[in-house]
Amino acid sequence: MSDIKKVVLAYSGGLDTSVILKWLQDVYSCEVVTFTADLGQGEEVEPARAKAQGLGIKEIYIDDLREEFARDFVFPMFRANTIYEGEYLLGTSIARPLIAKRLIEIANETGADAISHGATGKGNDQVRFELGAYALRPDIRVIAPWREWQLTSRQTLLEYAEKHGIPVEMKQGKSSPYSMDANLLHISYEGRVLENPWTEAEEAMWRWTVSPEAAPDQPRYIELSYRQGDIVAIDDVPHSPAEVMIALNKIAGENGIGRLDIVENRYVGMKSRGCYETPAGTVMLKAHRAIESLTLDREVAHLKDELMPRYASLIYNGYWWSPERKMLQTMIDASQAFVNGKVRLKLYKGNVMVVGRMSETDSLFDESIATFEEDAGAYNQKDAEGFIKLKRVKNAYCR
Repeated sequence: MSDIKKVVLAYSGGLDTSVILKWLQDVYSCEVVTFTADLGQGEEVEPARAKAQGLGIKEIYIDDLREEFARDFVFPMFRANTIYEGEYLLGTSIARPLIAKRLIEIANETGADAISHGATGKGNDQVRFELGAYALRPDIRVIAPWREWQLTSRQTLLEYAEKHGIPVEMKQGKSSPYSMDANLLHISYEGRVLENPWTEAEEAMWRWTVSPEAAPDQPRYIELSYRQGDIVAIDDVPHSPAEVMIALNKIAGENGIGRLDIVENRYVGMKSRGCYETPAGTVMLKAHRAIESLTLDREVAHLKDELMPRYASLIYNGYWWSPERKMLQTMIDASQAFVNGKVRLKLYKGNVMVVGRMSETDSLFDESIATFEEDAGAYNQKDAEGFIKLKRVKNAYCR
């Protein structure tokens, strides 16, 4: 341990990383640099600075990465309509490669020997952080306290914090708070009553969304404008990627949209129950598929759907910086060249409904052919007979 002189800690200011900060100082006797990523969690940023200063930290990095996060990570992921195991919109997963990238940059700037994170040995994040870090700097040392120390539960962390005078937000007597992670795309909840998959989440737990029952009785209509697969305006008002997500989180959250309660298969080999709020992402997925339905060639759309589960697994498992993810991204981005236009959505009590889509320049929808009315000879229905005969011959041959 003595060869570690300086370590960069991914520091949220929460229970785990506050304990880790003190633990690194005591066990490794090294200088600690803290890095807090502002990915849209907002209120957590300045308390993290104060806590780090209170523990004697001299080099404190607090970086506003919201635009980079939305532009370079979330938006590229949504071009693929990415969803893991049919439900999870990867809110935690997609934030980790950016944090790993910045950890390595700070380590290089400060001359640090190692980086450290607060991910447990049971979870996916340890893999995501470390694979990301090694991809960007193969010689970096990684300190993962949860794989080293004897603090085996959240309760023991609380006791350690109390013993060393470390303030803990949301401390509730002897009860551990939820394990939470927030960014522009989502907020996640694990632990406490959620560890029993039969127990319904407490209503008081949710922070970003009202319940569908409490949502407005009148629907909210919005229009999203797309350019090359990305949202560039809401109701014709231009927005940057981060601004899009901030606005949609508010609008969708007010209408009870974005709650999710799932049991997922972790990369490390266990099942885990978690609850998520993803208001903006829920709207973005629905709307993007709608504009693609109008502008994408059929075979391209189907190929994207085939590739998406593989792409989702790469992100979930921590392979954002891998050559195969980059290759898939190149293909996905190329498919978005003509994904331009508008989608109109109706938001009502937890539901996102597509009620209109248009593209003045790139629509492949031809009303003159698709109509059930008189088509003025645009389509000869007799031509379908030859198509069916060819399929009949093919089926007979294959049998």
